[in-house]
Order: sequence, then C-alpha cells, then structure tokens
Amino acid sequence: MKRNCCNEFTRLAAAGEGLRTIEPGMPLPAGTGMTRRGFVARSLGLALTVYGLGSLSSFESGIAAAAGGSRDRILVSVFLPGGADGMSMLYPAGDPLYAKLRPSLAVTGGQPFAADSTLSWHPALAPIAQLFGEGKVTVMPAIGYSHPDQSHFTSRHYWEVGATDQDLRTGWLGRYLDAVGTADNPLQGLSMTGELEPALATAHVPVAAISAPDQYTYYTPGVWNDVQDRMLEAMGSFGLTHSTDPAFRTAAAVAQQSERLRTQLIPFSDKKNLVSPVAYPASSSDAQLPSRLAGLAAMIGAGLPIRCAAIDADGEYDTHAEEAGSLDTALTLAAGSLLAFQRDLEARGLADRVLTLVWTEFGRRAQENGSGGTDHGAAGTAFLIGSRSAGGMIGEFPGLAHGLDTDGNLKATVDFRGVYTSLLEQWLSFDAERIIPGAGTFGRPKLIKA
Repeated sequence: MKRNCCNEFTRLAAAGEGLRTIEPGMPLPAGTGMTRRGFVARSLGLALTVYGLGSLSSFESGIAAAAGGSRDRILVSVFLPGGADGMSMLYPAGDPLYAKLRPSLAVTGGQPFAADSTLSWHPALAPIAQLFGEGKVTVMPAIGYSHPDQSHFTSRHYWEVGATDQDLRTGWLGRYLDAVGTADNPLQGLSMTGELEPALATAHVPVAAISAPDQYTYYTPGVWNDVQDRMLEAMGSFGLTHSTDPAFRTAAAVAQQSERLRTQLIPFSDKKNLVSPVAYPASSSDAQLPSRLAGLAAMIGAGLPIRCAAIDADGEYDTHAEEAGSLDTALTLAAGSLLAFQRDLEARGLADRVLTLVWTEFGRRAQENGSGGTDHGAAGTAFLIGSRSAGGMIGEFPGLAHGLDTDGNLKATVDFRGVYTSLLEQWLSFDAERIIPGAGTFGRPKLIKA
C-alpha cells in the first residue's frame, strides 16, 4: 500500500524489546528497559509459559489473577496514530477562512455540530455524531499542550506519560496501576496491539500485551493435546495442596493461579465465544480495530480483571499527501468500530463501567500543502465516549482568524493533562496529584455525568 506519511513517521529504529520502534534521537518510550518475557513458573522442575503471537506477556514477576466477576470501572485508550486532522474531523464550515486555507481539502456535507454552530462533523464520523446526539460523547475540538512539539514521537510520548517530560519512563495509566494494581494480575493493564503500549508502562506491577483474545496458547515442552490438558489440570490440583514448606507453597500458588488463568482463557480459544451481540464493521484482513474492540468487550463481559486497556486504530492519519481518500477510509473504520463497541457494551450491560478516550498526538496545519495533504500541527481533536460521559464540548474551537499560532497551527483551548486529571479523579476516583506532574495547575473539566 502506498504511504503518504512523513519520513519521521516511517524511518524507524529499535527502542527496546517489546516496544514500538522510534526514530533515533527521539524520546525513549515509557517502558523502555522492561523485558518482554512469558509467564514462567519454575518449581519442582515444572515450567509453564503463556504464549501467543501476541502472547499474553506478563512483565516483571507478576502472575495473572483471573478471578471473575470484576466490577471495576475501566478506561479504554484508543489512539489514532500519525496526527489525525481535527480540522477535518470537526470542520469549521462557518468560518470564511476555511475554504481559503483549504481550497481542495475543505470538507462538505457533514451534520452540524450542535455544541458549536461554526463546526460540522466529517461525514465519516456520522456514527460518533449519533452517539453525541445521545449524550454519550464529550468532544474536545482543540486539545493539546503549551509550546507544542510537532514531532510524532515527542508529542506522543508526552500524551503517553501525562507530562511534557522527555525523560519519564512510566505511562500515566501505568503509574495509576502501580498505585491501585496488584502483583499477580497482568490483565489489569491490557495492551491489545501485540506489544506494550507505553501509556500502560508500569514500574512495579505487571501488565499484559496480546494481539487478539483468541490467540493464547500454553506451551509445555514435549507435551500437547489431551495429554497437555490433563497435565495442566493436574498442576491446578497440585495448587490446592497444603504444605508448611515455603518453597512448596510458592510452587503450589503458582500452579493454582496458572490453572485459574488457563480455565479463564479457554473459552476464548473458540471463536464462537467471541461472537458479539452487535455487528462490527467489515474490514480488510490487515485492519484489526473492529476485532480487537469486539474481543475486549467479550473479555470484559467474561469478568476478566481489566482496569485499563489500550488499542491503536488502523488507518492512515499522517496525511501529508492525498489526505481526502485515506482520511475518509480511516475515519469510517474507526467511527463504525467505536459505535459498535459502545452498542456491544450496552447489550452486555457493561456500558456504565467503561469509558473510551480517543486521542491523537497532534492535529494538522490549518493550511493545506501542495500535495493534497496537511502538515504537522498543534491542537487536535479528542473524544470521550461512554454512557457516563458528560457529553457536550470541552474547550472552545478558537476560530481561524485569531485561533492560529505564528506557524499557522490551531491553538489549544484545553490541556490534555487537565483531561487526564479529571478522568483520574472523576472516573477512577483517584488523586491525580499522585499521577500527573503539576496536576494542581490544570483545570478540571467536568467529564462524567452525576
């Protein structure tokens, strides 16, 4: 497939085992230095590893806790990689400068945005507009931070760690999990991209990375099929054994927790158990957002102890050239998938437990370039989706006459760190001062319905 993104977005160098790759000289992602290794229990000569292409990869020394029936509130992060063009997602149809700045890329035909009569929805975002009309979407049309950095990696790093600090190595959600999580539950932070999402990078507790909920296997050397199943069941029974010997008790606990995890994940090996109560968008074989969101809904519905999850959207958002077609395709898939996910949660009776934050590292420049695209900008657009989302708009759209900086980029009217602060306090009931540096200096927009 032809790519029209910039060199910085595609010229890559290894950042660390289990992490996405980055451009040399850019800030190292949160989680750099964490080893990607399988869950291994070594006691009495036994070894058990959880694998999958995305294998379920536990980090540090944690062991999965798979007690069902969790009722924790859950925050899902969906990232639109590359810098999605906010001025197309919610385009300023009522601004006379819009057509002048974008003679070939000006969007038309979208629904008016009820919270600001100067804005309209991109036609591809009709599913999000539908949820907004139901009071289930909070829109941030100009979100960013002061002194914006137009590098993909730097800006994304800031969003992931919750601070404009290039040296932070834990994610903002990872620090939250360090405070409230446990040492035996990697599923508390679930990365559904097959590699560690840096926002989930922790310092103390384990998190997990998978590619899809049906891609788990258990590997025991030289043993497979029914014999392997009987062996794993026997190991679980061994875990019920009582002993006063500390080493034996440790081995027993490992075996028991391994068996609990195995039995919890068995249903997902059968794709019939991943059938959703609603239809997700059909997509090409390399587009995984619909299936990953469907799988996440199924895992939450099964009672797996998930607190935070992170997923990257498919599609081309770094639109330096030929933006119209690629952005339309990407937004159509993302919006349809997000609507289906919300309807899935509603059908399962989970809607009051889950909020989804949709974000991108920056927006695009107000003026189109000579290649039918837009270059890196500053403020972008974000959405908070869920039945408990307060709805409406947070931060105004500043307009094109006075709302652009000296580089021609949209100025932010709400800081992403203030949004994080509100999510921590209002949704997760946690003191944001412990997670977000300088949290007290940011406004706290109302994001959650009473």
